[in-house]
Amino acid sequence: MAISVLFALSLNLITGFCGQISLGHSAFLGIGAYTSVMLLNAGVPFLITLPISMLLAGIIGLIVGLASLRVRHDFLAITTMGVVFLFVGLVRKQDWLGGEMGLSGFPTSGMSKPQFMLFAVFLAALVAVFCIYIKRSWMGRVFNGIAEDEDTMRVLSIDVPRYKLVAFAMGTSLAGLAGCLYAQHFNYIGPDSFGFIESITVLSMVVFGGIGSVPGVIFGAAVLSALPAWFQIIGDYKLLVYGGLLFLMMRFSPNGVAGIVTSAKARWRRPAQGGAS
Repeated sequence: MAISVLFALSLNLITGFCGQISLGHSAFLGIGAYTSVMLLNAGVPFLITLPISMLLAGIIGLIVGLASLRVRHDFLAITTMGVVFLFVGLVRKQDWLGGEMGLSGFPTSGMSKPQFMLFAVFLAALVAVFCIYIKRSWMGRVFNGIAEDEDTMRVLSIDVPRYKLVAFAMGTSLAGLAGCLYAQHFNYIGPDSFGFIESITVLSMVVFGGIGSVPGVIFGAAVLSALPAWFQIIGDYKLLVYGGLLFLMMRFSPNGVAGIVTSAKARWRRPAQGGAS
């Protein structure tokens, strides 16, 4: 759950805050995981692999952002979707990355299971605080303005490409961090672990919780990551369930669970205020 929350928050920085649709976010999860494993196999301590993996994922995210500056909306989604297919295709053909079979049996973090769990929760909480800070800062207001009306922000002399790149770099670097934890948790990584399905899964978490809402995304990621473990039948039909949730949310509550809670609060306050007056 903590890893899913961290991964979903990283996508929320790009899609929720800045309005840039990314359907290839799982590629950066994979970049972080593979980088961490390669470094671990080379004898680098686990904690040192975290910032290096984040840096590499952020740099590649920056490159993808540069290539995506000229496209918007549906075309941006298609462009980013191509990234995940490119990543999976490259990994499958590289024997030193495990190829089709993937990698396992690599060195561990040295933490016990409870220690690793607390470490993952700590990192997820730290990233959540960071996201809240960004959203409330002037940068968050610029991100929101770009998401609402990019052309108006250009008229106001805002350097839109620069802020788009900042959002891509931050979101992809945090996805790389989630990838490090992912590899340690499962002690196995392979090309199928970071395919298009994972991108759709994390997008479902963001949409279900509430695009742009930090508490909503935390809730959505926690619930949707736990459901397959709690109910086996959901695990067997995960894509069907997630696809149905995406459809229902976009049709009836585009702002997700966070939007439902906000609307309920507003309806509850109106009668209370009316009675008081």
